[in-house]
Amino acid sequence: MRNLSVVTEFILLGIPHTEGLETMLFALFLSFYIFTLIGNLLILLAIISSTQLHTPMYFFLCKLSIFDIFFPSVSSPKMLFYLSGNSRAISYAGCVSQLFFYHFLGCTECFLYTVMAFDRFVAICHPLRYTIIMSLRVCTILAMGTLFFGCIHATFLTTLTFQLPYCGPREVDYYFCDIPVMLKLACADTSALEMVGFISVGLMPLSCFLLILTSYSYIVCSILQIRSAEGRHRAFSTCSAHLTAILLFYMPVIFIYLRPTPRPWLDSTVQVLNNLVTPMLNPLIYSLRNKEVKLSLRNVLHQLGFLPEKL
Repeated sequence: MRNLSVVTEFILLGIPHTEGLETMLFALFLSFYIFTLIGNLLILLAIISSTQLHTPMYFFLCKLSIFDIFFPSVSSPKMLFYLSGNSRAISYAGCVSQLFFYHFLGCTECFLYTVMAFDRFVAICHPLRYTIIMSLRVCTILAMGTLFFGCIHATFLTTLTFQLPYCGPREVDYYFCDIPVMLKLACADTSALEMVGFISVGLMPLSCFLLILTSYSYIVCSILQIRSAEGRHRAFSTCSAHLTAILLFYMPVIFIYLRPTPRPWLDSTVQVLNNLVTPMLNPLIYSLRNKEVKLSLRNVLHQLGFLPEKL
């Protein structure tokens, strides 16, 4: 079979209907990106530097912060590069890399949120067996499992997308290379692949989301049985942070990939929320109502010289 993949680079057109707003978007997205990096790095330092936070819950939160640093870094640097007036061209290999790492990190986060919900389920519904069930070995296996299955899923989607011939238009009507916009540029019938991609990309996060809801339904029932008002408040406070982060992550994904008719401008807006805003908000969500994290953050800021004295 003759190879028709003659396209060597693509042109990223950016967010639709934002012509003339490049300077404003550059400043806005750059501030989001910087706050995302700083916030998640501080969470990492806070967890690593405090022995009190060396527990399974914070082990997974540490992994989440790492992914929240890398996830926006897949698309943001290139987007900021062309918003500052530079070339919008991206090589074929660069486009493949963007799509792979976007779905690898996104899928791994999806599995990680499910694992974090399971961790909260064990902690609240089976507190006496928590340290036995969530041992270091189990936590390591779960963390490595999220990476492994995220890599398998991303490899499948990337191979599925780029085994198609690309021999015609090069303009990507989006701000990074993603499956729906790349399939539009293929020089072949993509109807079957669109259905496979729809099932793979859409139903996987939806299945994880349903598992998380199942875990939290058991968690809520267990919390309601706690006699102490302080105990109920503490449990709800911890779980509300998880649920807020989960909703911010899953809603955009389900909205973008499970709708039958894509709308480029609306999809781009929601995608920016998922790529930049959610990773930026996660450090706030997990620290504002958590005394241990706030105390450790104060110690870190004091050691870095941003606070005059320990509080």
